[in-house]
This record gives sequence, structure tokens and C-alpha cells, in this order.
Amino acid sequence: MFTGLVEEIGQIKKVDRTGSSCRLTIACHKVLKGTKAGDSIAVNGTCLTVTAFDGSTFSCDVTPETMRRTAFSLFAAGTPVNLERALRFCDRLGGHIVLGHVDFTGRILSSEKEGIALNLTFSAEEKYMKYILEKGSVAVDGVSLTVAKRGDSSFMISLIPHTGSLTVLSTKRIGEPVNIECDYLGKYIEQLMQKEHEGVTTKRLKDLGYGGHYGI
Repeated sequence: MFTGLVEEIGQIKKVDRTGSSCRLTIACHKVLKGTKAGDSIAVNGTCLTVTAFDGSTFSCDVTPETMRRTAFSLFAAGTPVNLERALRFCDRLGGHIVLGHVDFTGRILSSEKEGIALNLTFSAEEKYMKYILEKGSVAVDGVSLTVAKRGDSSFMISLIPHTGSLTVLSTKRIGEPVNIECDYLGKYIEQLMQKEHEGVTTKRLKDLGYGGHYGI
């Protein structure tokens, strides 16, 4: 579990690909403090497990499912990445709860300056737009952001200079892919509401184990 407040910009040092999986070695400093094998670190918003580390790098394995869901297939040596260690219960929750489970990859549609802000518009899969609300939270490459505007298949955020300087978002170009995680609360509420309205059906009775005895 993470907050969406990036601690450090690291750099991909090495990508070892094996079929549809890969192992990443990432150069960094701050997030290595107190880190041990088995700990979780969010890399561009994706929760990964530390498998090895030394004084200046850590390594993690990436599964085929994670490769499909994220923009990791484009990683190469030298790629900058947002890094955040897992949340401790004694920490302040300055952003929002980010699980590190990417829903989909969007692309940057536009980048426009407005005063001190940088307005970035991202494409989004329509089926996920119901979880993206104006003034709600969304994680883009692991950065906790507030949705300023939304359309049918896109949304805009307004990046302040401080956030831009501490993350890789301000360096992204139009057309580049980003990892997007919707606020998990909306997804849980939707699932609970669906179950609430299921009622008693033949399938429901079978799922509960009543089918065999009552000829259903």
C-alpha cells in the first residue's frame, strides 16, 4: 500500500528479459534506506517486490501480467522512474491510498501551461471512466493527483511545479504511455452494490451449494 507521494526519481540500470517476463535493476539512493529483500517498492505506480539490493541499486522481477498491464515493456537502461516505499501505519497519508495495482495504460494527449500549473490530459479506457471523478483521486505513474476535468474517455490533471520537480511526469512527451490506477474505493463499492442487488437466483443458490439436493 502506498500514498502516491513519490520519494525519489530512480533510473533503470538494467533490463533482463526472459520471454514475457523481465528483471529490473534500478539505481537509487533514498528508497534503499531500511529496505530488505521482500519489501515492496512502487515503480511508476506498480508494486514490485525487492529480490536483491546493494548500496546503490535494487532488483525486482516483473511477471507477464504486470508487463501486459503497464508500460514496462518500453523500459530501457537510463529510463527515469518514480519510486515510493510501502506505507507504514505511522506515516501521514498525504496523497490517497494507492495499491500499486495498475488498471490500464493511458497516453498523454496534451500538455499545456496555465500560470504556474502544467495541465496534462490523458486518454483512458472508457470502462474505467466511471471510477474517475472530477475532484477525485487518481494515480498516474504512481503519483497521487486530483482530477481537474473528465471527458468520456479522457481526464485532465493540473500539475504544480513542486510535484513536477519530484516526479517524471513533467518530462513526459505527448503520446507517451503512463500507468494509471483508479481509486480502489469506487471499485469495491461497485462490487458490494452488485452483490447487494443480486437477490436469490438459480445461479446464486448453486454458488451457495444448494443445487445438488433440490434438483436445481
